[in-house]
Amino acid sequence: MLTKLWRSVVGNGACRARHTLRAYNGTNKAAFSVASPDKVDVQIPVAVSPEVAKKHGFEVIKEEFVKEYGSNCVLYRHTGTGAELMSVHSADENKTFGAVFRTPVEDSTGVPHILEHSVLCGSRKYPIKEPFVELMKSSLNTFLNAFTYPDRTCYPVASCNTRDFYNLVDVYLDAVFYPRCAEKSNPENVKIFEQEGWHHELDSPDPSQLQYKGVVFNEMKGVYSSPDSVLGRVCQQALFPEITYGVDSGGDPRYITDLTYEQFCDFHSDFYHPSNTRFWFYGDDDPETRLEILSNYLKDFEANQAGVEKSRVLTQKKFTEPRTVTDYYAVSESEDPSQAGQQKAYVNVNWVLEDDVFDLETQLAFGFLDFILLGTSGSPLRKALIDSGLGEAVCGGGLEDELRQPTFSIGLKGVESSSEENLKKVETLVLETLESLAEKGFSDSSIEAALNTIEFSLRENNTGSFPRGLSLMLRSMQAWIYDKDPLEPLKWEDQLEGFKAKLKEQTPTKLFGDLIRKYLIDNPHRVTVNLLPNTALQAELDGEEQGKLDELRKGMTDEDMQELMRKTQELKTHQETPDPAEALKCIPTLDLADIPKESQEIPSSLRELTSGGEKVDILSHDIFTNDVVYAEFAFDMSSVPKHLLYLIPLFCRCLTEMGTTKEDFVELTERIGRKTGGLSAYSFTSALKDEDKPSAYIIVRGKSTKDKFGDYCEIVEDIIQNVELDNKERFKQMVLETIAGQEAAMVGRGHTYAIGRLHAQRDTASAAGEYMGGVANYHAMKGLAEKLDADWDQVHNDLKLLKNAIFKKKGMLVNLTADEKTLTSIDKDVAGFVDSLPDVGQAPSDQGSLLWYEGKDSGLLLPKQNELLVVPTQVNYVGKCTNMYKDTPYKQHGSSVVISKYLSTTWLWDRVRVVGGAYGGFCSFDNTSGHFSFMSYRDPNLSKTIDNYDGSTNFLKELTLDKDELTKSIIATMGDIDSYQLPDSKGYTAFMRHLLKVTDEERQQRRDEILSTKLQDFKDFGDALQSALEANSQVCAVTSKDMAKQAEEERKDLGFVTSQVL
Repeated sequence: MLTKLWRSVVGNGACRARHTLRAYNGTNKAAFSVASPDKVDVQIPVAVSPEVAKKHGFEVIKEEFVKEYGSNCVLYRHTGTGAELMSVHSADENKTFGAVFRTPVEDSTGVPHILEHSVLCGSRKYPIKEPFVELMKSSLNTFLNAFTYPDRTCYPVASCNTRDFYNLVDVYLDAVFYPRCAEKSNPENVKIFEQEGWHHELDSPDPSQLQYKGVVFNEMKGVYSSPDSVLGRVCQQALFPEITYGVDSGGDPRYITDLTYEQFCDFHSDFYHPSNTRFWFYGDDDPETRLEILSNYLKDFEANQAGVEKSRVLTQKKFTEPRTVTDYYAVSESEDPSQAGQQKAYVNVNWVLEDDVFDLETQLAFGFLDFILLGTSGSPLRKALIDSGLGEAVCGGGLEDELRQPTFSIGLKGVESSSEENLKKVETLVLETLESLAEKGFSDSSIEAALNTIEFSLRENNTGSFPRGLSLMLRSMQAWIYDKDPLEPLKWEDQLEGFKAKLKEQTPTKLFGDLIRKYLIDNPHRVTVNLLPNTALQAELDGEEQGKLDELRKGMTDEDMQELMRKTQELKTHQETPDPAEALKCIPTLDLADIPKESQEIPSSLRELTSGGEKVDILSHDIFTNDVVYAEFAFDMSSVPKHLLYLIPLFCRCLTEMGTTKEDFVELTERIGRKTGGLSAYSFTSALKDEDKPSAYIIVRGKSTKDKFGDYCEIVEDIIQNVELDNKERFKQMVLETIAGQEAAMVGRGHTYAIGRLHAQRDTASAAGEYMGGVANYHAMKGLAEKLDADWDQVHNDLKLLKNAIFKKKGMLVNLTADEKTLTSIDKDVAGFVDSLPDVGQAPSDQGSLLWYEGKDSGLLLPKQNELLVVPTQVNYVGKCTNMYKDTPYKQHGSSVVISKYLSTTWLWDRVRVVGGAYGGFCSFDNTSGHFSFMSYRDPNLSKTIDNYDGSTNFLKELTLDKDELTKSIIATMGDIDSYQLPDSKGYTAFMRHLLKVTDEERQQRRDEILSTKLQDFKDFGDALQSALEANSQVCAVTSKDMAKQAEEERKDLGFVTSQVL
């Protein structure tokens, strides 16, 4: 997904998502903004003087105080190289750094993506195999990753600890400018390219075993298995056929193997130079230190203007007439004759909107238009598409403005593909709907809702777990890398006020109508993409790959085979041989003394509110939120019958997407937009330590300003009491959207489905979760879609039963996060809302159907078996699970958190990812349930991965760790535990701890155990894990039909139960 102005920026990367203020002799105060999360009056570091900057080789280009984020921003240029630095001085302790290079490409070999992976595999100062992994194992980072975009590559890090932050910065700077992978003088370095990019692999003299391997190669196979990903790439390339956006910078598996090592090294030489770098610093660290750090690297380089010119991102010449493109995605041949020919198409209508980057005024205006058109389920363009019945779900992301030329895309997935005329109907509907909206305009209510929603989001600046500094960096890059003002994308407040004034000066119908006509209706740069299902495509792709390998085989002598086998083994030996302990000491680390001994406590108070005959718990958190109230109302699921669990996610959607008996769902959606910062409903289930009974709730979560909290409560009360459940057509749309989303997720995130199946064999909470959101729920949704018309009366009655069973005072919990003054001011609103609820829910007549909630219904659990779930994919997602509490005497201990993280970043990283070629391999230990789970992601292997999981136990039992390595592991674990949180996250975390019955005393005990972890703990855990795996463990993999057959043959001992899911 690409950036929208008011949303958090995560990036579309292939990740391993006006006055000058001179203030040299004082401090700046933060603007009134939630950007300063815990204090109203905070100090901002001052900028250095021009003389100090000059001493370090920099000149000041401009300096501005950006009031929107309470930050003083200074743009520098390095005089020797021309490198640019944006130094943002703020009160945020979560410091951020980034180095960004323009990296346009001419083909789809994926060179920038492979390079992004490879530069983090050793450098001049850090000559070990994987500094990136060592940082994962030893740092307190709050962000550590890299992104490949279609035209740039980003290397960001973040940390709240200043020393740790500068360590991260140094490793990343050395990695990008002096990576070992690009040193052609050392023949050993080609192994990095082969490991991360691609290589030929042959383990035996049998030439039929010759295959391609490589982390990026397999990662992109997974990407190209996802129809949604294929659609996005086809649309982008069709819109921009003549420039870098017309090829795939991430790499197409068909062309990745054409990339040579020489081309790879040349790409680094061409683009990874300070002259082509935009540096970013953000946070409360010392401004001069930033200049010192960069100066130490940049002083050894000279300007490279030729490289700068080569890196410029060109623009696509606008089309003179619309075009239509047809392409295909792979689907499985259905084994069910009744399903033959029922695979559906994607139809997406796409525009290039402008010749260059939007100016901020247009970006803001079109951003509002985009939200009004598509931002909610009740938005008119989205609603017209869904109501048409032409497809099952909306596709296309609307406005995408993160690349040089903004685009707009919208369409439908699940379109009947039997006739070209039917496909054409989608395009016609889109254009006719836009024409009608341009003519008739939008309701005042929808415009007010959009204004409130967007302004709330902009002012709140809530980026979740994503560092705010990184969000601002990526937003700034939308202009900066195209040689435009990097501060313009950040300064929205004056433009927002100007936009509001313009809405008053001219009618909204004219303002938005002009935008629709200019950029959409009358814009000939339009491409309609029809993406059709093809049951033969996967075989064709496999055949093409084998054909290339066959050609290679034909030209190979026996000596060539032996040489390839030798190189294969040599690479594996290199991958499996750990760096010497002495070499690892080059990575800078903290000391245990830098880690607080005491757990961080979140301000919390618990009181009882008596209402009617019940007492309701009110959990409050006194945290500064700048007059925003974050609220959760949780209702236990004690009266939900087992046979209706599958309906829970849809029921939750009904609350906000079906309307009420007083308002249709469009009116309700607009009221939510006008009065709140957002509102949602969802289920929460979790096992409880030492209890069979799960923690299971329906949670209504939202936020509003203090003055509108009463409106927020009224809305929640309204949807609870008056939700409209008797709307079959709207409900059917939601069922079809759910199915479409699940099908995409199973192909793109199969590991979550595999591990969900395994957990559902073991505990009630997980089993309930499987029926509410796993493969079992997918099958239930498919059945529901088929019988909905005939059985609507029963479904309607079931939904009413859920409503009457769930919403009650008994078992309810309220969670509130705001400052004490705000909390006091909303007491009456909270009490009034609670009073509006019935004391108890309406229980079903069959009390046996409620036994699941007590943990007494073993029939809810899935049978314990090894499963293969077949979907159309080129990669595997392999899970394995056991339970450390139920299958061994092992008792909960804090060291297990250290051990599982260490296992993920050592053995599993090396064996599953580095050697095996998977994009990811990791494990997790749930201290609450006792589940120990292994997972792989976009994995070319299946049986070998299971073997690597099983090898984990001996790895732990035979492990030798020196003091430094153990200390690093403990520090990294503490970084996860003490992760940076914004105010709403703090309140929500305390809420979760309350639901799971985790006390501060227990947390301190676990912290003490983590900090005192010993080598013997690893060995003891290895023994316990081995016992658990041998006693009771199961495997579940999401895989293809061919790979399932291979696994059945190779692992007959597992007795796989195979089922085709898609």
